[in-house]
Amino acid sequence: MNKIKLTFLVVFCGLLIGAQNTADMNSKLLKDLWSAKWVSHPDITGNETGVYLFKKVLSFKTVPHDYVINISADNRYILYINGKVVARGPARGDLNRWLFDTIDIAPYLKAGENHVAAKVWNMAQLKPVAQMSLETGLIIQGNTEQEQEINTNNTWSVVADQAYSFYKIKDLRRFYASGPGEKFNGDLHPWHWKTSDNEIAWEKVKEGNNGTPMNYYNITGKTDMRLLCPRSIPMMEAKMQNFAEVRSVEGVKNAKALIAGSKPVKIPANSSAVILLDQGHLTNAYPQIKYSKGANSHIKITYAESLFIPKDGKPTFNKGNRNDVEGKVMWGNYDVIEIDGGDDRLFEPLWWRSFRYVELEITTGEEPLILEGFNSEFTGYPFELKSSFESEDSRMSDIFNVAWRTQRLCAGELFFDCPYYEQLQYTGDTRIQGLNTAYASGDTRLWKDAIQDYYDSRLPFGLTQSRYPSSTQQIIAPFSLVWITMVNDYMMHCEDDQFIEKMVPAILDILNWYDARVAENGMLGKLESWLFVDWVDEWKTGYPPLTQEKEYSTVIGMQYVYTIQKAMEIFEAYGMSGLRDKWGQKAEVTQNAILEHCWDEDKQLLADTPEKTTFSQHANVLAILSNAFDETQEKELMQRVFNDKDMAQTSFYFDFYKIAALKKAGLGDRYISTLNTLSDLIDKGLTTFPEKADPTRSDCHAWSASPLYYYMSLICGIEPDAPEFNSVKIEPHMGDLEWVKGSMPHRFGEIKVNLKQTKNNGIVGSIYLPENLTGTYVQNGKQISLKSGENQIDELH
Repeated sequence: MNKIKLTFLVVFCGLLIGAQNTADMNSKLLKDLWSAKWVSHPDITGNETGVYLFKKVLSFKTVPHDYVINISADNRYILYINGKVVARGPARGDLNRWLFDTIDIAPYLKAGENHVAAKVWNMAQLKPVAQMSLETGLIIQGNTEQEQEINTNNTWSVVADQAYSFYKIKDLRRFYASGPGEKFNGDLHPWHWKTSDNEIAWEKVKEGNNGTPMNYYNITGKTDMRLLCPRSIPMMEAKMQNFAEVRSVEGVKNAKALIAGSKPVKIPANSSAVILLDQGHLTNAYPQIKYSKGANSHIKITYAESLFIPKDGKPTFNKGNRNDVEGKVMWGNYDVIEIDGGDDRLFEPLWWRSFRYVELEITTGEEPLILEGFNSEFTGYPFELKSSFESEDSRMSDIFNVAWRTQRLCAGELFFDCPYYEQLQYTGDTRIQGLNTAYASGDTRLWKDAIQDYYDSRLPFGLTQSRYPSSTQQIIAPFSLVWITMVNDYMMHCEDDQFIEKMVPAILDILNWYDARVAENGMLGKLESWLFVDWVDEWKTGYPPLTQEKEYSTVIGMQYVYTIQKAMEIFEAYGMSGLRDKWGQKAEVTQNAILEHCWDEDKQLLADTPEKTTFSQHANVLAILSNAFDETQEKELMQRVFNDKDMAQTSFYFDFYKIAALKKAGLGDRYISTLNTLSDLIDKGLTTFPEKADPTRSDCHAWSASPLYYYMSLICGIEPDAPEFNSVKIEPHMGDLEWVKGSMPHRFGEIKVNLKQTKNNGIVGSIYLPENLTGTYVQNGKQISLKSGENQIDELH
């Protein structure tokens, strides 16, 4: 199997080492102890909250052609050279894979003095749940002898920035894990610290351990508590953006100038004002407000996905149409600025915020406050949309575009479930996100990084953690099954033999954990952990129905069988026929046991437990996906499942699996009819797809963006027909669409389809495959071979 070619080589410590995002890293730094040391403030333990400013001045007679550094921090850093932002990092990982960035700072240097400055912060117990930590620290290692002067050691200086304090966001009445709000006191901030050392009480840093790479051990095998590994993904995209409009104003005139930047907005002394701004769509960004004067004024900045409909003056969870603001109230996380009265001030929070609406609540003191502008810097993984979809139905394009925005906002240094509330990388979401981004952008680096993260999350008893990186452990046993199917997806779409084979022992650990819990009747017995499967109104906390003894879930049992079959494909691809046969027999035992004990002959449905008191789409969908029935039975069962509104219904998340079952049962043309729900959401003002149907917590949730995948793989019908996408199968399901045009990236080039339905329910058109890619076209149960280049498609009868 060949290696996949991408703009940047995807690497992991212990595998291959390639180019970093902005410079080539010195490979010696992966095996030798660094000469640079972790440095911190001399008066802290390293476990408390705080913001620290680090500084060193370098002098050059002439500007070097290149000057490459390797930098990391705990928790995070912003690097400035001569006052300009150079980088934000590091990408999130865990202590055994603590990531560092390799950057060429030469373009920011000048002849003479150069101020190298880094802002480092530790949010300690208030940090985002996705943020792991050892203790406060900064490390910078010059890449070669040329850059050794920049190494962090006792030649660096530091000062605590007392302007910052943090507080827990605790009044949203929903699980919130994205980190604290920030309070910034301008009177305490050394405003010119990045370019001047005047009037700053600098102290010498406290030295800690030398930087230690993952592959380093001393003579007695000792290593460090925090092991350095090169960043495997690009730096985040940064792009300035403006608010779309001012939606309401109290206490100030010409507020529109604030977002237009046309002229300053003056807030009179001893007054208050409220300004509600609308970005026009949900975004993730660093808000930036510029201001002058206004000593002793306060600004509270509140961020929200949507405004809320109140009851008795308090917000409810009812959001209504997201475009509407009249009669609604703001409710969200917030930052507070205490104004010092100086000129040309700029505030942005240390961490980005997710918002469509932003409310400024302003109270002034004895001096007017001058607001000079308010905009934001978008941030996110730099995915580029390289797929396209067109049809005669413009509604289809709207859904595609909203799905793309949803996916983009759920991808940063990690995939995450939702940008506003959690920013945690959960396996259930990530499986869908990996496919979404592969089909939409062709960039699989973040997908691979996520698979590695879950591999690193494994606990001694064999299961992966449900979300990772995470400073608190959580186990959702069904999500470990999802991780295995994700590895299979990656194998089918990417060339990466060494990486995938490395996953096999972890796959076996998970399967063995389940096998140890197979009861005498062949079904799964009692399972520990949170058994979340889907947000279903009839299910408590996402648990599928269990027997009174908390056993024998048809849903999880069939998911186990489905996962074994995906694992068997991996074993088959890598010549592990013994494992394939062994687990095939185990899958057959459990599947037969479920059918024997849970099939309801009267209803012709699979019940959720042997008690046969509840039924769900989930159990039957997973039975179809795990090949429990022949083709005729599959189709008949799926028709019943699709039409039965009395059984527990799948949510936006598990719709991913229901659509897969529709396709498998030969009913893929029904997919388009399921999109009406998403179209209705757009009519209700949502600019991203939510966690679940209203009332919903999150207005943006990754698992709801699956149209990105299904437009290409189901409507256009483009799927791998062999591991590594070495051949393609194209079987379109156009529903009632008259024509479709679609394209998607492949490592060999671009796959294109241009298809039209005929009056005879046939399909004609053309398919283009890039050089070196061949495949099969399927229509009406018949097939033809596809060659590289242009292929004309006629009706197949």
